[in-house]
Amino acid sequence: MKIERKLIFMQYPESVENKTLFYSDLPTEPKGPCDHNSSNLLGAQISVLYYFMFAFSLLGNGLVLIIIYRFERLTTVTNIMLLNLVASSLIFMSSLPFVAVYMQMSEWIFGSAMCKIVFSAYYMGFYSSVFFLTLLTFDRHLSVVYSLTAAPVRNQRYAVISCVVVWLVVACIRPMLIMNTFKHFNHKVYCEEYPRILPQIDVEKLTNAGFYIQLFVFLILPLAVIIYCYIRITITVISSRIATKFKTVRLIFVIVLMFFICWTPFNIVELLHGKFTSCEGKQRHSYALQVTRNMAYFYFCISPMFYTFVGRKFQNYFRHLVVSRFPTLKKYISVAEISRNNTSTKVTGTEYRH
Repeated sequence: MKIERKLIFMQYPESVENKTLFYSDLPTEPKGPCDHNSSNLLGAQISVLYYFMFAFSLLGNGLVLIIIYRFERLTTVTNIMLLNLVASSLIFMSSLPFVAVYMQMSEWIFGSAMCKIVFSAYYMGFYSSVFFLTLLTFDRHLSVVYSLTAAPVRNQRYAVISCVVVWLVVACIRPMLIMNTFKHFNHKVYCEEYPRILPQIDVEKLTNAGFYIQLFVFLILPLAVIIYCYIRITITVISSRIATKFKTVRLIFVIVLMFFICWTPFNIVELLHGKFTSCEGKQRHSYALQVTRNMAYFYFCISPMFYTFVGRKFQNYFRHLVVSRFPTLKKYISVAEISRNNTSTKVTGTEYRH
């Protein structure tokens, strides 16, 4: 999240006590800075959607949590990972209202501590979602390709340890270190990457390290693992003709596919940051960043719909919730009775087909 500028930073003597940084009004290079006002205005206009995305995500992910809690066993490997994936989505989406206010006001009004917290939630939600999607795919790979030999390994302990490792890895040290508030000469406060070298920390090296970590650890590696796993799953399903296993992996496959459709363009554009030297190239990159960023945000808004409506089992859970809440709809909606062990015993209403 950056508002494009090209100015020189310095710390005024009077700001030493409160550790607030100001832009210098010293002259820059003869050629004026590249104007990004139009792309920033576009971002501010689009950011109005963030409030709706946040509300919709809260309702959608809340529905997923209710369905898993009421109808599923919380101790299964898949459900433990799904719960963590929902949590990571909620963490990410919780940052969007603050980001929207920031983009619309062109000023950070929430203080230095919230600057670190909000953008740590932003990165933590993104990074953990990537890993949990990869974990879910790898777990499906084990359950389908190595169904017999992997059964003893795929237990509650394995799922909990895997999820704990993910949260430890994405502890968001980098944003917590380099995100901070500072002031422009017009006394507006911004929340951006820290504009100077921190004590005993080379911010430039830290930024470069973050670039390569995002490229290899959070894009190339997960994509390679997911592609490999689904190739093996597809081969196994086709060769064995196990229809039930195909239905089992379909939901997660759609979720993963949509994730990379929405997130890959944003990652590619992000990785091109700083690669353009001309003002025209920088402006085009800024517009591309605004568009692809919102594609990425949209994923977290629509992902609960896949949990609820792509899987036939989740469809039945949702219908069961609606009928239990509005009994008069029972004669119009087909609902299969369910239990905690996920076995259907009877069909009510019109005929229900598996």
